[in-house]
Amino acid sequence: MKRAFVALAAVLIVASASSQEIPERKTEQSKPVMKEKIIDKKEKNSLNLTDEQKVRLKAMNQEMRKKVEELRKQETLTLKEYREKTEALHNEHREKFQSMLTEEQRSQLKKDREAFKVKSKAMNEKRLEKMKEKLSLTDEQAAKMKENRKALDEKLKTLEENKALSEEQKQQEKRELLKKQKEATKSLLTEEQLQKLKEGHHHKMKRRVVI
Repeated sequence: MKRAFVALAAVLIVASASSQEIPERKTEQSKPVMKEKIIDKKEKNSLNLTDEQKVRLKAMNQEMRKKVEELRKQETLTLKEYREKTEALHNEHREKFQSMLTEEQRSQLKKDREAFKVKSKAMNEKRLEKMKEKLSLTDEQAAKMKENRKALDEKLKTLEENKALSEEQKQQEKRELLKKQKEATKSLLTEEQLQKLKEGHHHKMKRRVVI
């Protein structure tokens, strides 16, 4: 009887572990295979790519999508392995793209990226103001969030400039920093504010489905 009970318990443990891992993998696989956006349309125009470069970029994008699709079919990969391999492909693709640019184009791309960072900073400030209004944040909460965001930006900048780390390592570190930032933000909120935040996210998802 005891042996049967132990065997049953073992089966339940394995089943439980599987049920936690499989949905996570399915969630990742359910995402559509998006085009590799090394540059957006605006950046592409500002770089003035030659016809030859455009052809090469198109071929690179097609190759990238094919490799990502092949990865998605490997059901034995864990979510972590899938992300790591996908990041490696993206980094390889990014390096190939950079290598086909002229010095002038690389300089322009750098300027575009810096301009995007400035724009993102302004958007983050607007987002914080909107969040303050919707969640009825106190001045102290808003100030702390702004302080945390500033600290995050500095850490991300330091991370980006760290030449000792590979792109994969940088991406991993970035994910960890963003995760901690999210947790820090939630820790500042009251239960009521957290509920409002959750409802807001649910409403956004519902709108996306309707659209």
